[in-house]
Amino acid sequence: APTQARVKVYIIDEVHMLSSGAFNALLKTLEEPPAHVVFILATTEPHKIPATIISRTQRFDFRRITPEDIVKRMRFILDDKQITYDDAALKVIAKAAEGGMRDALSILDQVLSFGDNHVTTEDALDVTGGVTTAVLGKYLAAVLAKDHAQALKMIEDLLASGKDAGRLIEDLIEYLRDLLVNQQAPTLLGDLEKSLLDDQFKILSENFKPEQIYHMIDVLNSTQQQLRMTNHPEIYLEVATVRLSETTTPQVTAAPTQAENPQFEKLTAKVKQLSDQLKRVEANGGTIPPPTRTRKHVKAKANHVNRKAIYPILGAATKQDLTNLKDVWPNLLGLLSITKRAMMKVSEPVAASPNGVIVSFDYDIYVERAMNDAALMTELESGLQKLTGKQPKIVLVQSDVWPTIRQDYIQELKAPENKEQKADTKPQIPPVVSKLTELFGKDAPNVTIKND
Repeated sequence: APTQARVKVYIIDEVHMLSSGAFNALLKTLEEPPAHVVFILATTEPHKIPATIISRTQRFDFRRITPEDIVKRMRFILDDKQITYDDAALKVIAKAAEGGMRDALSILDQVLSFGDNHVTTEDALDVTGGVTTAVLGKYLAAVLAKDHAQALKMIEDLLASGKDAGRLIEDLIEYLRDLLVNQQAPTLLGDLEKSLLDDQFKILSENFKPEQIYHMIDVLNSTQQQLRMTNHPEIYLEVATVRLSETTTPQVTAAPTQAENPQFEKLTAKVKQLSDQLKRVEANGGTIPPPTRTRKHVKAKANHVNRKAIYPILGAATKQDLTNLKDVWPNLLGLLSITKRAMMKVSEPVAASPNGVIVSFDYDIYVERAMNDAALMTELESGLQKLTGKQPKIVLVQSDVWPTIRQDYIQELKAPENKEQKADTKPQIPPVVSKLTELFGKDAPNVTIKND
């Protein structure tokens, strides 16, 4: 029973963590609660609480505090303490708090410890690990202009200054979200978001297409998932930067109407004819041969590969050499410059020998760029020499033609064996022919011996 107050309040935090036995014991108390006791069950996962408990309680869902209310509260506290501040700094703190007043005040205390009774935007960004909208806009402008060097340099500078890679991606996604909302429904942007935007934002909003923003958010979201499983976030950020810069947005055109296209009826008739033929083939139990265009295309690309350089490497290649190379491959990428490292991130070693290495790339464009980049090849060779003590020859191929090259090499290895077997196989001479040859001789006149 309470000694001073009218009731005694018991708060059970994270109540969903209770065991089944504990819930059963609590249920008995909730069925016949004392008049002077109030239980508050707090949880972030109400679906894990048994239905028997939920049916005997009242549910109140707490909502996040709006950034505007958080800013208003921090202004009240700072004015009361006679501490000066930048409005932009309070907005950065409110955004980082994500609806939690306690988190906002904790961040504010940390920012105050940086300055001399003045809350600055720079200190707020340093504490929260955030990036200014001006920097984000400059980065996306470089991406839009396909300026790889500028965008990668900005990533390097941001990470070198101590910015968190995960937080940087979150800021980029939010910035792109604001771009999209500003394009489609500008009235939905809150006062807080509008106050943090600048002229660069307006320029990007006019130049970016919605399809580009959709793709960028997908790339950044995928990169965000990958960052959770790596100790080298800078590599994934660099690759994401290149992917964002080099992606071309497909042009969306309106379908021609019948009036605009005089061949519409002819094409419709052709489609109907092909459809009827397909039905007849299926009715007769026939099958339609699979398309071979892709295979022919891959075969054509494989014919342009430098096999004279690849086959010697395959001839001396061992599984142990490839394993050793894969072990040092991340370290080799770390020795490259930023732009070279981003290019090599879409590659992997597929074969290795003491004197040669074969590296496959996911895309044709990277194979061509790498082969024409003498500086990259020099960095790779010197890096391998530093890590392995060897300087093997490096050959580049595309990943989709690599299986074809390897299969062709195996076929060529088998070819000499087949030729030897054919050469060793001689036609058998029947015994009758051999006997006649002994009696009359091989060159006897008026006698012809045929081995039919």
